[in-house]
Amino acid sequence: MDTAIMDLNQEILEKYKNYYNPSLARLLKFSGYATIETKGEGVYIIDHLGNKFLDCHGGFGVFAAGHCHPKIIEAVKKQLEMLPLSAKVFLNKPLAELAEMLAKITPGNLQYSFFCNSGAEAVEGALKLARLYTKKTKIISALGAFHGKTMGSLSVSGRELYKKPFEPLIPDFIQVPFADLENLEKAIDEKTAAVILEPIQGEGGIIFPPQNYLSEVRKLCTDKKILLIIDEIQTGLGRTGKMFACEHFQIAPDIMLLGKALGGGVMPIGAFIGTKEVWQPFFEAPLIHTSTFGGSELACIAGLEALKVIQEENLPQNAKEQGNYLLTKLKEIKEKYPQIIAEARGLGLMIGVEMVKEGYAGGVIFEMARQKVIGAYTLNMPKVIRFEPPLIIKKEEIDFALDVFEKSISKVQKQFIKN
Repeated sequence: MDTAIMDLNQEILEKYKNYYNPSLARLLKFSGYATIETKGEGVYIIDHLGNKFLDCHGGFGVFAAGHCHPKIIEAVKKQLEMLPLSAKVFLNKPLAELAEMLAKITPGNLQYSFFCNSGAEAVEGALKLARLYTKKTKIISALGAFHGKTMGSLSVSGRELYKKPFEPLIPDFIQVPFADLENLEKAIDEKTAAVILEPIQGEGGIIFPPQNYLSEVRKLCTDKKILLIIDEIQTGLGRTGKMFACEHFQIAPDIMLLGKALGGGVMPIGAFIGTKEVWQPFFEAPLIHTSTFGGSELACIAGLEALKVIQEENLPQNAKEQGNYLLTKLKEIKEKYPQIIAEARGLGLMIGVEMVKEGYAGGVIFEMARQKVIGAYTLNMPKVIRFEPPLIIKKEEIDFALDVFEKSISKVQKQFIKN
């Protein structure tokens, strides 16, 4: 290997250690990812050595349209040369058109959007709007949930590892078990403003509720006159085989959260979308919630083009078809290695493979990386390896990932299981 290339890799690793985070540098090295990403192409990431890694992680759901989709890149380039950031005092054409498209494609009566820079910011804005609209303070979320790591979003998230160091968090935020309607109903009182849920818990380990759970929650919120906030930051925009995961359960929220894939894998953008009724406080005080960079022309053009690509290329249908194939094959692998794999579950291209022990997941991810397939575990349940590749993935690419995954499982079994 060229000495200059090796020196570059070590130089960047040292800068991580000295100026960014030494523990993260060690983790990346241990996981097999201490190489420099330089280019993205479709379902692949290419490092500084020219190695192509098949991306089965997808940036936690960011790269639904793949890496560097040419239509999205071209649209962003054109906008960059004209006006990348909004002056905030004039009409913003890309913002208006993106808001219109979201109103047309989201379920129910969702109509008005606010654009920010991330999913966590979308959560923060939605929680503020819920309190503003209801004039109540209590927010109910689910154990195991993941809504972000800012103070508000962390207050409705569900892993003590991330929450404990920052306590006390925001008051009047409580949690109940996911998919437990009885405990949810008991938690609702006269102070309750909203319930916030993921339709499928992503970082919780790809956890599904019973089929009728969300419809019962929707009815309960309507009857009790409280808001239902559905977090589609990871599940939305085709990931589960429909444009939005809540459509599988035939419900529509009062407020929906979006992020990740909305930027087309090119620009950071988040959004929360609400009904006309819920949006009334923002009509009365249009500057009560603002963002300097949120809703920039550049981000909104990326979002607009991403939505066009997702619809024109029918990516939800590809997610459904390829996801069914991938999950079927993963279940077959599970049957071969019951001492290592506890379960494979998923919907569309949002799939989790739960290991029998947490330590197995790290070993499998390392072996996958060594064989040029990117994998990662879910943040709130580290023994679950996620498969969330770009929605453009093809069968032959899935077959390669499956072959690498099974070889990795086999190696881990030989390391950990004594016959």
